[in-house]
Amino acid sequence: MESAPARLTQGSVGRHLVDMTVPVLFGIFTMMLQAFADAWFIGQVGDRELAALSFAFPVLMVVTSVAIGLGAGTSSVVARAIGANNHRRARRLTTDSLILTFIITAAICVIGILTINPLFRLLGAPEDMLPLIAGYMNILYSGVPFVVVGMVGMSSMRATGDTRLPSMLMVIASVMNVALDPILIFGLGPIPAMELRGAAMAALIARGSIFFGTIYLMRYRLDMISFNKPDPAELKSSWSDILQVGIPAAGTNAIIPIATGVITAMLARYGPEAVAGFGVASRVESLTLVVFYALSAIIGPFVGQNVAAQKADRINRALWLCSVFCLASGLLFAFALALANSWIPSLFSDNPEVIRVASIFMLVAPISYGAYGMVMVMNASFNGMGKPLPAVWISVSRMAVIYVPIAFVADRLFGIPGIFAAYAIANILSGALAYIWARSSVQEQCDLHEAPVLVTETG
Repeated sequence: MESAPARLTQGSVGRHLVDMTVPVLFGIFTMMLQAFADAWFIGQVGDRELAALSFAFPVLMVVTSVAIGLGAGTSSVVARAIGANNHRRARRLTTDSLILTFIITAAICVIGILTINPLFRLLGAPEDMLPLIAGYMNILYSGVPFVVVGMVGMSSMRATGDTRLPSMLMVIASVMNVALDPILIFGLGPIPAMELRGAAMAALIARGSIFFGTIYLMRYRLDMISFNKPDPAELKSSWSDILQVGIPAAGTNAIIPIATGVITAMLARYGPEAVAGFGVASRVESLTLVVFYALSAIIGPFVGQNVAAQKADRINRALWLCSVFCLASGLLFAFALALANSWIPSLFSDNPEVIRVASIFMLVAPISYGAYGMVMVMNASFNGMGKPLPAVWISVSRMAVIYVPIAFVADRLFGIPGIFAAYAIANILSGALAYIWARSSVQEQCDLHEAPVLVTETG
């Protein structure tokens, strides 16, 4: 089978970005729309269930961060191997990454199930809500290994420059999830109403399907998986290369939900309605920012292939185009959400306090969405370069140094609006820092890579 070419090192930079982003945008949009639908269905069950979903959100984001980190590590090393025309190494790295991912996430699954009650008490969940949260989390934790392996596999696909196949899997899973939600949440015929646990079961079935689809496509369409027994030394080398980027990348993404957990605990002082309102606004935000998630998913492979090919000018052009797009689209999003700041939350709940909190967020936070998009893109570009630590420092600065401390002070002075204003300030400052740092790193990283050497595929 023909090896994947280093397609991203030639041709129009803008055209590559568009061609790669559109399928990912569509795939991520359907998954965010599915999360939007989840929150809507749960909102029909009750505000307690919606609040429980909101308490679970930061924890789920930590698990997702592990997946993103391992995916970023895999994408970075595979893209750089492809950019250097070392296709045998790319195939070995892909296979070894899936083995590593399954081992790590199986451990997370066990630890997560054993720590549900103390963790959610720490997040401020009321004692009477713990059984509700535990029923939801037990189901989700049990499927974490298969879900995350599928996500990492899709990152390997994108490293080749092919974004259509993983996007197709994401669309299929999202449609399946939305179709299963009302059946499992409210019940149908012999299927009992499972309410919040039904939402978890629908997600488990749908996301689990990505695992099987990914393995099939990577083996039989892209020839990116080897079933040969790995050499221990090569396996160790692969895991080391992946984790060199993967651990910092996971830490970068884990900082966000950890800080979100702190903010959730702060909002819990205002009651479950405030937490539910924040949860609604967070899901609206995720759907709004889908285009930035798509850009961050494709910029890593683009940078990885071009840094290995020592083409700094192509990388700088890509970063500039992405930044202009982020800032322009961010302003449009802010305007649109300001107009719909009361109407959208009312789709999820008729509780005035839930609507009020979500509306405040949608008036204040979107002002900074363009800068937040720049943070995501630049952090992903650092991972693509194989230089993940700047992304860690930027994320730590954004959440732990700027956002949370300002939020504590602003909460005392202005209440809930102050908490959300702190978020906007953190995004704007971090966006400027990320762009300056990324641009200054490109040539240095290109100079570290030797000229590409052709390595034939041996199987």
